[in-house]
Amino acid sequence: MTGSAAPSSATSEVGPLRTVLLHRPGPELRRLTPRNNDQLLFDGVPSAARAQEEHDAFAQALTDRGVEVLHLATLLAEVLAIPAARAELIGAAVDDPRLGATLQRDTTRHLARLSPEDLAAALIAGVAHDELRGHGLAYELMDRSDFVVPPLPNLLFTRDSSVWIGEEVAVTSLAMPARHRESTITAAVYTHHPRFAGTEQLYASNLEHLEGGDVLLLAEGVVAVGVGERTTPGGAERLARRLFARGLARTVLVVPIAQERATMHLDTIATMVDVDAMVMYPAVADSLVAWTVRAAGGFPAADDDTPDLAVTGPQPFVVAAAAAMGIDELRVIDTGLDPVTAEREQWDDGNNTLALAPRLAVAYERNTVTNAALEAAGIEVVRIAGSELGSGRGGPRCMSCPISRAPL
Repeated sequence: MTGSAAPSSATSEVGPLRTVLLHRPGPELRRLTPRNNDQLLFDGVPSAARAQEEHDAFAQALTDRGVEVLHLATLLAEVLAIPAARAELIGAAVDDPRLGATLQRDTTRHLARLSPEDLAAALIAGVAHDELRGHGLAYELMDRSDFVVPPLPNLLFTRDSSVWIGEEVAVTSLAMPARHRESTITAAVYTHHPRFAGTEQLYASNLEHLEGGDVLLLAEGVVAVGVGERTTPGGAERLARRLFARGLARTVLVVPIAQERATMHLDTIATMVDVDAMVMYPAVADSLVAWTVRAAGGFPAADDDTPDLAVTGPQPFVVAAAAAMGIDELRVIDTGLDPVTAEREQWDDGNNTLALAPRLAVAYERNTVTNAALEAAGIEVVRIAGSELGSGRGGPRCMSCPISRAPL
């Protein structure tokens, strides 16, 4: 199995990146068709081979800069050699009211016969009707092009299903039905893999909707949570209570964002690129606000979900963030005055950068105006291709879950 390493911990967005979790796209992308791509949350039908080439180059760029890259499919195959994890994930895969008892039984038997590697592939790429010798009414009435176990093409975006805060990991509650099983896979890896033995899980998939793309670690003890299409106010509140109860944060900024596909997560419009600098979509720079949440004190909390909260605001986001971070000003890097270009590059994940260290960030090469603005502000940009990877609406930050960052 993948061996042990330095303790996992992340307290900022820009501390030197030491270990990251990625998922190399595979056969699940070949399951996308014009008929199902909307349901599976893709804006097109990408070339799987080209997406793999682009992702390999992304992973290599991280490795070349000393980052340890863990691959989710490898970790999953390793935990599927553990009987408890195997039973748990097979059960989650067949827990679907479409199937009925007979097809659930047939599918369970089919999956149970697979090797750990083949089972990992099936859980990610799905099981099509014709790949299974099924019986019963549900199987006979199912279209040949339907999936008994749906594929998970969005597993590519490892940021969403978990986020590390301090030495704990929040396994998130994904909002869209097409993504629910991603959290079960991530939770099983963190629960059963020896690499993560003893790791406390801060959140769980059965709680209010909360997605990792909405969580930004602005500074040690300061967490911003976007509330919009994917993360609910209830999810932000529960996360805040748990962070305060466990001493992982002193301030949580709750940031409402438009409930639209283009702004599905906070990190689609703003990401940190330095200890005091953020690249931000100019259309929201002046209108983005934040509510400041802190522990109210008083009576001691009975458990993680009961600390009293003090809520103030709203304030302009950059003002509230600077105050919470203890800095004079949060620098906002403007991505250009041309609103058409800014809108195009925001849609193409221009604001979704992955910081490898202060003033060093990975970005899609196609966002030329945004990248030029970053460089003019003193940020070194590591450019990667993403013509196919971006069809699921996600950039370098979406595709990466930092497991360990050096403290600043």
